[in-house]
Amino acid sequence: MAAMNPQTELRVRTLSIHVVTWNVASAAPPPDLSDLLQLNNLNLNLDVYVIGLQEMNCGIMSLLSDTAFEDPWSSFFMDVLSPLSFVKVSSVRMQGLLLLIFAKYQHLPFIQILSTKSTPTGLFGYWGNKGGVNIFLKFYGYYVSIVNCHLPPHVANNDQRLEHFDRILEMQNFEAQDIPNILDHDLILWFGDMNFRIEDFGLHFVRESIKNQCYSDLWEKDQLSIAKRHDPLLREFQEGPLLFPPTYKFDKNSNNYDTSEKKRKPAWTDRILWRLKRQPQAAIHTPTLSAPHFTLFLRSYVSHMLYSVSDHKPVTSTFDLELKPLVSAPLITLLPESRCTTECDMLISYSLTADFLSSPWDWIGLYKVGLRHINDYVSYVWVRDNQVSFSDGLNQVYIDISDIRETEDQFLLFYYSNNLHSVVGISTPFKIQPRSFLAEGPLDEAQPQI
Repeated sequence: MAAMNPQTELRVRTLSIHVVTWNVASAAPPPDLSDLLQLNNLNLNLDVYVIGLQEMNCGIMSLLSDTAFEDPWSSFFMDVLSPLSFVKVSSVRMQGLLLLIFAKYQHLPFIQILSTKSTPTGLFGYWGNKGGVNIFLKFYGYYVSIVNCHLPPHVANNDQRLEHFDRILEMQNFEAQDIPNILDHDLILWFGDMNFRIEDFGLHFVRESIKNQCYSDLWEKDQLSIAKRHDPLLREFQEGPLLFPPTYKFDKNSNNYDTSEKKRKPAWTDRILWRLKRQPQAAIHTPTLSAPHFTLFLRSYVSHMLYSVSDHKPVTSTFDLELKPLVSAPLITLLPESRCTTECDMLISYSLTADFLSSPWDWIGLYKVGLRHINDYVSYVWVRDNQVSFSDGLNQVYIDISDIRETEDQFLLFYYSNNLHSVVGISTPFKIQPRSFLAEGPLDEAQPQI
């Protein structure tokens, strides 16, 4: 047999990421979010959802309730996405700001959550009604920063918006020595209600331009576009073309721009930006190693006029991320017992890579396929409990499944690392056989259900 080429594991992968930003204006989720999540787009095979909301209901009673229970929006997204094999990887909330990340469970061993952070900028920098929430992670070995922000409103406060943008960026320093500054991350996704407005033009001109779909003049006076022309750092953040009408301000439950006495001028307040890490310039005649393959391609940048529960329309971007994985194998390989039945404990074998540092607080969870998040286990065991080790790299542990009802559902095993605060190993799906399974025939006729 020919030897395996060591480069086969380093082939370029394409992963699809769908980013959502929406100022929901304290509204509850509408009944159907299929268009927002592109669930009916058969041409998409999404791997990751990144969802940022602003102005969620942040009254005292709501915040107290959400502390004890999932907020309605998080629950809604989990209910919709979990049957499609998406698991909530991480979330962070600061008053009305919420940031959620979902990924197909196959990717979980290659997603390490490094940190979450909240940066308030409202009321002299102490109140969280404005600011940013951030999730920092390693994705297949690459550093990725995700920021959902809500910046100050009103056309006259453009300088304040830019100041808050810079303040949020400057606050992303980490005490942990192994986490680089945000500007050294391979990818930054930055989005939210940025509140940039259209300068100079009057209300009538702006509305007529929108009615006739003549956006080019409006682009020239868009405050974010102007700032990007003058600010070298902001210029490094890319954005797709604004080929959709301004997303603010609408009368609620309609597609009509503001008809109140204030008659606010429409604007592209809701934006999605990204920044790829700059590669250092090589000196002339100096040979250098090629940089790892890591490229982002924008597939769509659209608004969704279908939704009218808020005075903002949601905006989404779909990206293809091409990368050459820096991590190609999980740290833990899990193997459930092939003839597992509900009448006895399940024996789990697992192997560790040489560089994995285990902890007494690591645990293995048993899940039904279709889980919503990491806490949805039906049973679990600490890896040091009931463990039998029979070699340096292979371990066995028993997990109690006596309380599991007989079902046709498939199950998964997750290994959770306390040191890395992440899932580092996942089994393939399997079934747990009913109690009578082994009694129906000789043992040698039983087949693995993996």
